Amino acid sequence: MTGDLVNISDLNQYLYCPRRLYYLMFFQTQGLNVYLADGRALHHRQSRRGGWYREVYLRSEGLHMHGKIDIVEKTGDVIVPVERKHGSRYYENDLVQLAAYALLLEEYLGERVPIGYLYLYETNARHPIEITDLLREKVMKTVEEIRSMRVDEIPPFADNPNKCRKCSAVTYCMPYEARLLEEA
Repeated sequence: MTGDLVNISDLNQYLYCPRRLYYLMFFQTQGLNVYLADGRALHHRQSRRGGWYREVYLRSEGLHMHGKIDIVEKTGDVIVPVERKHGSRYYENDLVQLAAYALLLEEYLGERVPIGYLYLYETNARHPIEITDLLREKVMKTVEEIRSMRVDEIPPFADNPNKCRKCSAVTYCMPYEARLLEEA
């Protein structure tokens, strides 16, 4: 994959489970399950409000990333990304995805983006997230790991097998069956 730009949503996929992204990248196996369908519907139904732009696409050859920011809004004197998420809580992969959008926005604006927001549909709450140096480093490390993925090197399963139950790639990955074969 070296040389290609990484889609920022793939950072989230990779951190959720590298094997999931492997199947999506190399075999275009995006299945559709209830969680994915519901998330897409929530994005589609979100009403427009004043003071922000919806779905802004940015790309950077230097950062090796591209992506569509859900919402870009001005908060005081700062322009910030807002990432909308299904559910009632967020995880580290969501923080990294938001930080990646902030890095793209920084390059585009030519100024530092110190904060972003995660909006959770289930709670209707916005959570301010500081874009720390640690998050920035995690973004760049993850981008390089994704860029180094190869079709002939299948990543390991997710550390937490509970993730497989909600995964849209489970019918292609077949984690339960593959584990049985590996143990035999």
